[in-house]
Amino acid sequence: MIEFVMVAAGGMAGALLRFQVQRITPIMTVPLATIIVNLIGSFLLGLMIGAGIHGNLYLFGAVGFMGAFTTFSTLNVDLVKLILNKRAKPILFYTLATYIGGLLSGVAGLWIGRVI
Repeated sequence: MIEFVMVAAGGMAGALLRFQVQRITPIMTVPLATIIVNLIGSFLLGLMIGAGIHGNLYLFGAVGFMGAFTTFSTLNVDLVKLILNKRAKPILFYTLATYIGGLLSGVAGLWIGRVI
């Protein structure tokens, strides 16, 4: 049960911080708030993994907080792991599927949202 509490508490904290970053970040042509949280999240998740954080602190920080703050951080850490393991085909597939697939999924959702 404590695991669920740790993830939920971290998720709440991450979502609230992301909301605050969006509130205080000026509106620009690029989604600056998203870039900010994604870069910070990528760094912090890499830092946590690199530092060997595990257990309830990992559940709170990596799963809960970073999961709500950003999912981009997890995407990039997974990509770094593939790069470190010199897995060329999975690197290419993961990168294309994630970035191009994400873009196409977003366009499809936008299109469907406008239609209905």
